[in-house]
Amino acid sequence: MIAKQKILIVDDDENISELISLYLTKEFYDTRIVHDGETALREFDTYQPNLILLDLMLPGMDGYQVCREIRQRSSVPIIMLSAKGEVFDKVLGLELGADDYIIKPFDSKELVARVKAVLRRFQPYPAQQPKPSGKYVSYTELEINLTNYSVVYRGRNIDMPPKELELLYFLASSPNQVFTREQLLDHIWGYEYIGDTRTVDVHIKRIREKIKDYANWSIATVWGIGYKFEVK
Repeated sequence: MIAKQKILIVDDDENISELISLYLTKEFYDTRIVHDGETALREFDTYQPNLILLDLMLPGMDGYQVCREIRQRSSVPIIMLSAKGEVFDKVLGLELGADDYIIKPFDSKELVARVKAVLRRFQPYPAQQPKPSGKYVSYTELEINLTNYSVVYRGRNIDMPPKELELLYFLASSPNQVFTREQLLDHIWGYEYIGDTRTVDVHIKRIREKIKDYANWSIATVWGIGYKFEVK
Protein backbone atom coordinates (compact mmCIF):
# COMPACT_ATOMS: atom_id res chain seq x y z
CA MET A 1 0.00 0.00 0.00
CA ILE A 2 1.30 3.46 -0.92
CA ALA A 3 1.78 5.65 2.14
CA LYS A 4 -0.41 8.72 2.33
CA GLN A 5 1.27 12.07 1.92
CA LYS A 6 1.32 13.99 5.18
CA ILE A 7 0.22 17.60 5.56
CA LEU A 8 0.86 19.67 8.67
CA ILE A 9 -1.85 22.32 9.18
CA VAL A 10 -0.75 25.27 11.31
CA ASP A 11 -3.65 27.61 12.13
CA ASP A 12 -4.90 29.01 15.44
CA ASP A 13 -8.52 29.03 14.19
CA GLU A 14 -9.86 25.62 15.16
CA ASN A 15 -12.85 25.80 12.82
CA ILE A 16 -10.74 26.67 9.77
CA SER A 17 -8.06 24.10 10.54
CA GLU A 18 -10.65 21.35 11.03
CA LEU A 19 -12.34 22.32 7.78
CA ILE A 20 -9.02 22.24 5.91
CA SER A 21 -8.28 18.84 7.42
CA LEU A 22 -11.68 17.57 6.26
CA TYR A 23 -11.07 18.76 2.69
CA LEU A 24 -7.67 17.11 2.55
CA THR A 25 -8.71 13.88 4.27
CA LYS A 26 -11.37 13.42 1.59
CA GLU A 27 -8.53 13.58 -0.94
CA PHE A 28 -6.72 10.79 0.95
CA TYR A 29 -4.06 12.92 2.62
CA ASP A 30 -2.95 12.32 6.18
CA THR A 31 -3.22 15.51 8.24
CA ARG A 32 -2.11 16.82 11.59
CA ILE A 33 -3.30 20.10 13.13
CA VAL A 34 -1.39 22.44 15.45
CA HIS A 35 -2.42 25.89 16.62
CA ASP A 36 0.81 27.76 17.35
CA GLY A 37 4.30 28.24 15.95
CA GLU A 38 6.32 26.58 18.69
CA THR A 39 4.24 23.40 18.48
CA ALA A 40 4.51 23.50 14.68
CA LEU A 41 8.31 23.33 14.85
CA ARG A 42 8.20 20.39 17.26
CA GLU A 43 5.63 18.54 15.17
CA PHE A 44 7.60 19.21 12.00
CA ASP A 45 10.49 17.15 13.39
CA THR A 46 8.33 14.26 14.61
CA TYR A 47 5.61 14.19 11.92
CA GLN A 48 7.93 14.88 8.96
CA PRO A 49 5.20 16.25 6.67
CA ASN A 50 5.34 16.34 2.88
CA LEU A 51 3.80 19.83 2.92
CA ILE A 52 2.93 22.54 5.44
CA LEU A 53 -0.11 24.82 5.33
CA LEU A 54 1.02 27.74 7.46
CA ASP A 55 -1.15 30.59 8.73
CA LEU A 56 0.67 33.91 9.14
CA MET A 57 -1.15 35.26 12.19
CA LEU A 58 -0.28 32.83 14.96
CA PRO A 59 -0.02 33.44 18.72
CA GLY A 60 3.55 33.85 19.94
CA MET A 61 5.81 32.88 17.05
CA ASP A 62 4.10 34.05 13.85
CA GLY A 63 4.05 32.29 10.48
CA TYR A 64 6.96 34.31 9.11
CA GLN A 65 9.19 33.15 11.97
CA VAL A 66 8.05 29.55 11.59
CA CYS A 67 8.78 29.64 7.86
CA ARG A 68 12.24 31.09 8.48
CA GLU A 69 13.05 28.38 11.05
CA ILE A 70 11.88 25.54 8.81
CA ARG A 71 13.77 26.86 5.79
CA GLN A 72 16.99 26.70 7.78
CA ARG A 73 16.60 22.94 8.06
CA SER A 74 14.42 21.78 5.16
CA SER A 75 13.04 22.61 1.70
CA VAL A 76 9.67 20.98 2.41
CA PRO A 77 6.92 22.83 0.47
CA ILE A 78 5.15 25.57 2.42
CA ILE A 79 1.86 27.21 1.44
CA MET A 80 1.09 30.31 3.47
CA LEU A 81 -2.47 31.15 4.49
CA SER A 82 -3.47 34.69 5.36
CA ALA A 83 -6.42 37.07 5.49
CA LYS A 84 -3.99 39.74 4.33
CA GLY A 85 -3.86 40.44 0.61
CA GLU A 86 -1.26 43.15 0.31
CA VAL A 87 1.64 42.57 -2.08
CA PHE A 88 4.08 43.27 0.78
CA ASP A 89 2.85 40.27 2.75
CA LYS A 90 3.05 38.00 -0.30
CA VAL A 91 6.55 39.11 -1.22
CA LEU A 92 7.82 38.79 2.35
CA GLY A 93 6.40 35.30 2.60
CA LEU A 94 8.01 34.28 -0.68
CA GLU A 95 11.31 35.86 0.33
CA LEU A 96 11.34 33.69 3.44
CA GLY A 97 10.87 30.57 1.32
CA ALA A 98 7.14 29.92 0.92
CA ASP A 99 6.17 28.10 -2.29
CA ASP A 100 2.66 29.50 -2.60
CA TYR A 101 0.29 31.93 -0.89
CA ILE A 102 -3.49 31.62 -0.44
CA ILE A 103 -5.75 34.42 0.73
CA LYS A 104 -8.57 33.73 3.18
CA PRO A 105 -11.41 33.11 2.64
CA PHE A 106 -10.54 30.51 0.03
CA ASP A 107 -12.53 28.01 -1.99
CA SER A 108 -12.04 24.40 -0.92
CA LYS A 109 -11.40 23.26 -4.50
CA GLU A 110 -8.74 25.95 -4.95
CA LEU A 111 -7.00 24.91 -1.73
CA VAL A 112 -6.91 21.25 -2.73
CA ALA A 113 -5.75 22.13 -6.26
CA ARG A 114 -2.90 24.30 -4.90
CA VAL A 115 -1.82 21.53 -2.53
CA LYS A 116 -1.80 18.95 -5.33
CA ALA A 117 0.10 21.29 -7.67
CA VAL A 118 2.83 22.05 -5.14
CA LEU A 119 3.22 18.39 -4.20
CA ARG A 120 3.49 17.40 -7.87
CA ARG A 121 6.32 19.87 -8.32
CA PHE A 122 8.14 18.55 -5.28
CA GLN A 123 8.71 14.84 -5.75
CA PRO A 124 12.21 13.95 -4.55
CA TYR A 125 13.76 11.21 -6.64
CA PRO A 126 15.04 8.22 -4.62
CA ALA A 127 18.80 8.48 -4.21
CA GLN A 128 19.35 4.75 -4.81
CA GLN A 129 17.85 4.87 -8.30
CA PRO A 130 19.92 5.85 -11.33
CA LYS A 131 19.75 9.44 -12.48
CA PRO A 132 16.98 9.68 -15.06
CA SER A 133 17.29 11.25 -18.45
CA GLY A 134 14.73 13.89 -19.38
CA LYS A 135 14.59 17.48 -18.31
CA TYR A 136 18.21 18.07 -17.48
CA VAL A 137 20.70 20.83 -18.28
CA SER A 138 24.39 20.97 -17.44
CA TYR A 139 27.01 23.70 -17.41
CA THR A 140 30.46 23.98 -15.85
CA GLU A 141 30.00 23.25 -12.13
CA LEU A 142 26.20 23.35 -12.46
CA GLU A 143 23.67 20.59 -13.08
CA ILE A 144 19.91 21.21 -12.96
CA ASN A 145 17.56 18.23 -13.16
CA LEU A 146 13.85 18.97 -13.38
CA THR A 147 13.03 15.26 -13.49
CA ASN A 148 14.13 14.66 -9.92
CA TYR A 149 14.16 18.32 -8.77
CA SER A 150 17.83 18.47 -7.93
CA VAL A 151 20.56 21.06 -8.35
CA VAL A 152 24.26 20.24 -8.05
CA TYR A 153 26.57 23.26 -7.85
CA ARG A 154 30.34 22.83 -7.57
CA GLY A 155 29.85 19.22 -6.51
CA ARG A 156 27.32 20.01 -3.77
CA ASN A 157 23.60 19.30 -3.73
CA ILE A 158 21.79 22.62 -3.32
CA ASP A 159 18.61 22.66 -1.26
CA MET A 160 16.18 24.60 -3.47
CA PRO A 161 12.36 24.91 -3.23
CA PRO A 162 10.36 23.93 -6.34
CA LYS A 163 9.66 27.43 -7.71
CA GLU A 164 13.31 28.49 -7.49
CA LEU A 165 14.44 25.32 -9.23
CA GLU A 166 11.80 25.63 -11.96
CA LEU A 167 12.78 29.23 -12.61
CA LEU A 168 16.49 28.38 -12.75
CA TYR A 169 15.86 25.44 -15.07
CA PHE A 170 13.64 27.50 -17.38
CA LEU A 171 16.29 30.19 -17.78
CA ALA A 172 19.20 27.75 -18.09
CA SER A 173 17.42 25.61 -20.69
CA SER A 174 17.21 28.67 -23.00
CA PRO A 175 20.70 30.20 -22.74
CA ASN A 176 21.11 33.86 -23.74
CA GLN A 177 17.37 34.27 -24.32
CA VAL A 178 15.85 37.27 -22.56
CA PHE A 179 12.57 36.76 -20.70
CA THR A 180 10.42 39.52 -19.29
CA ARG A 181 9.21 39.26 -15.72
CA GLU A 182 5.67 38.79 -17.04
CA GLN A 183 6.77 35.86 -19.23
CA LEU A 184 8.53 34.21 -16.31
CA LEU A 185 5.57 34.79 -14.03
CA ASP A 186 3.17 33.24 -16.57
CA HIS A 187 5.39 30.24 -17.29
CA ILE A 188 6.43 29.36 -13.75
CA TRP A 189 3.41 30.44 -11.73
CA GLY A 190 0.73 30.08 -14.42
CA TYR A 191 -1.64 32.47 -16.12
CA GLU A 192 -4.14 32.15 -13.29
CA TYR A 193 -1.62 33.36 -10.69
CA ILE A 194 -2.67 36.63 -9.11
CA GLY A 195 0.56 38.21 -8.01
CA ASP A 196 3.14 40.88 -8.61
CA THR A 197 6.13 40.66 -10.96
CA ARG A 198 8.29 41.38 -7.90
CA THR A 199 7.72 37.70 -7.10
CA VAL A 200 10.17 36.91 -9.91
CA ASP A 201 12.75 39.34 -8.49
CA VAL A 202 12.43 37.72 -5.06
CA HIS A 203 13.09 34.25 -6.46
CA ILE A 204 16.02 35.42 -8.59
CA LYS A 205 17.56 37.01 -5.50
CA ARG A 206 17.21 33.76 -3.56
CA ILE A 207 18.71 31.73 -6.42
CA ARG A 208 21.69 34.09 -6.64
CA GLU A 209 22.32 33.65 -2.93
CA LYS A 210 22.78 29.91 -3.55
CA ILE A 211 24.21 29.86 -7.08
CA LYS A 212 27.03 32.31 -7.69
CA ASP A 213 27.91 33.36 -11.25
CA TYR A 214 30.64 31.28 -12.88
CA ALA A 215 33.35 32.24 -15.37
CA ASN A 216 31.40 31.23 -18.47
CA TRP A 217 27.79 31.56 -17.31
CA SER A 218 25.69 33.84 -15.13
CA ILE A 219 22.13 34.81 -14.25
CA ALA A 220 22.02 38.25 -15.83
CA THR A 221 19.62 41.12 -15.25
CA VAL A 222 18.45 42.85 -18.41
CA TRP A 223 17.54 46.25 -17.00
CA GLY A 224 14.00 47.38 -17.68
CA ILE A 225 13.09 44.02 -19.21
CA GLY A 226 13.82 40.93 -17.15
CA TYR A 227 16.44 38.18 -16.93
CA LYS A 228 18.48 35.71 -18.96
CA PHE A 229 20.89 32.86 -18.34
CA GLU A 230 23.96 34.26 -20.05
CA VAL A 231 26.50 31.84 -21.49
CA LYS A 232 29.83 33.33 -22.59
